[in-house]
Amino acid sequence: MPYYNMPDGEKLFVREIGQGEPVLVLSGLGMQSWQWIPFLLPNQKYKFIIPDWRGFGGSNRCAIPDMDAISSHWRDIDSLITQLELPSFAVIAYSMGATTAMHGMQYGDFGDKISHYLHIDQTPKIRVDETWNYGLFGKKQFEFRHLLKEISQLLNAHTDKKLLKELDDTDRRSLVELWLDFIKLQASNKVAPYLFGIALNRPKLQPYILPVQRLDYLKWYVNNYLHHNEDYRSAISTLTCPTTFFTGQESVLYPAKGQKIIADSMLNARQVIFKKSGHTPLITEPVKFRSEISRFLKSIA
Repeated sequence: MPYYNMPDGEKLFVREIGQGEPVLVLSGLGMQSWQWIPFLLPNQKYKFIIPDWRGFGGSNRCAIPDMDAISSHWRDIDSLITQLELPSFAVIAYSMGATTAMHGMQYGDFGDKISHYLHIDQTPKIRVDETWNYGLFGKKQFEFRHLLKEISQLLNAHTDKKLLKELDDTDRRSLVELWLDFIKLQASNKVAPYLFGIALNRPKLQPYILPVQRLDYLKWYVNNYLHHNEDYRSAISTLTCPTTFFTGQESVLYPAKGQKIIADSMLNARQVIFKKSGHTPLITEPVKFRSEISRFLKSIA
């Protein structure tokens, strides 16, 4: 059954691969479920359950509900778990998927159902304040939030437009330039900004710079990170199941030190460091990533 009915009547696409022990896979922002296949397919005896978030892949036509993205994602996952009748399962959660998992631990009984948990490069608290220096972009968060506000303002001025191509040349270029500044801020190498810079002056390539083509979805996700004030430190620290952290040592988005603090606060956790990676170890160290995924899955049996 590739599509599941959600509480608001929308149909969420869920890719299901294999048979055996259930493993729920929660993707990062901009990912599609098929991108996990090279890392998961070599592992037998598991049933991988990989939803496409609203706005992406097979769920790209789902309506945006009247709630923030993370709360919506958790409601969808909670509904999916109920429909699949899963009393217990392993979880692989990356970036925004990990935020969704922690939201479920804090506001639902998600943690009680997880038998083994893999947490990939995410902070338990997005906002930086006097209690937490390791939120999104760490010391650069002020600059990051300023960019998000500019993007949000531009999108709010064009609520009558649905797709990027519907903007006039000036506004489209302004949006792409702002997103390029965001890419430069987060990139741990010079390759990504260079490639996106080339696309900036080529209108046909500009749509590929943004993670999603629909402007309403882009605004939904931008506002989610702009206004996200949740603190999940206590929720994840009380998780009792065997837990593994994948951390990019060079992660600009989520400082590795903060992830280590959380891993060390747990009784049953280990941390795998990807020394050559930032936020995307599946791209920068794919061989090690696949190997460590297999190691995690073997611990389930």
